[in-house]
Amino acid sequence: MRRVRYESTGGPLFLEEVPVPEPGPGELLVRAEAIGVTLPVVRKVTEAAGPIPLGGEIAGKVVAAGQEVTGFRVGERVTGLCFGHGYADYAVLREEMASPVPDAASAVDAVALVRSGLVALGALDAARPEPGEAVLVTAAASGVGHLAVRLARARGAGRVVGAVSDPAKAGFVRALGADEVIGYDALASVEPVDCVLDAVGGELLTPALAALAPGGRFVAYSSGGGTVRAHDLLVGAKSVTGFQLARIARGRPEVYGRWRRELWRLFAEGALKPCVHGEFGLAEAARAHGVIESRSNLGKVVLRP
Repeated sequence: MRRVRYESTGGPLFLEEVPVPEPGPGELLVRAEAIGVTLPVVRKVTEAAGPIPLGGEIAGKVVAAGQEVTGFRVGERVTGLCFGHGYADYAVLREEMASPVPDAASAVDAVALVRSGLVALGALDAARPEPGEAVLVTAAASGVGHLAVRLARARGAGRVVGAVSDPAKAGFVRALGADEVIGYDALASVEPVDCVLDAVGGELLTPALAALAPGGRFVAYSSGGGTVRAHDLLVGAKSVTGFQLARIARGRPEVYGRWRRELWRLFAEGALKPCVHGEFGLAEAARAHGVIESRSNLGKVVLRP
């Protein structure tokens, strides 16, 4: 089978031929039909101390199941997060990380909706917005961010603000249902909000936190690092929560399942449709990474083996 890899930090991505892996206990072997490209994986290629497996979101058909698998059978369509080599024709997926794909959804729909949607919905739940409150979403045009905007609107937010790196994305984010779209340099002047869902981190933490009204809630789910000063929390009685989906999937499967069912229900009702920026072949993985690195994507970037 074909697999994408690289040999040195920041080095070029290339295709190699390797044997099809065997699923171990509790694992599924999936023939990949769609693979989601995420910012954390792109960052690891450029920042990790050495080469790592290119994992991430995959969707496809189960072709083999290891011992101890009880919830899925060969021939079923699944999506989930692969922690090993995911940029490949075949990938190994832990059973607890797998979700069934409804017949009405394509593999691209699944890989664009489920993982990104679970992060967006989980971050929104962590923020605990009350009906009518204002929600600000950073990276609002990203794979997760665009779904967070739509979910905030569907969940009854009174005002949804999208923050973007490029003003050219404003039209796209407004079409998602945002009432306002601002650049990161305008965060300091935005009318205060009750919740911030932050996918950027780094230097954006301070101005995004300042956009919160007193008593506001800040949910961080980015891989961008950064530091929050205690003083900035104390003066406005603000709170910060770190959100990690893998912890929910492993430790609270009932919540993970409930969120997943809600996403597919909204999808079936036509209330939540993921946007796909572009589809690339495995041999075009470097181009796909370039779209993410340049922050030019509007929605999800997907590889199609």
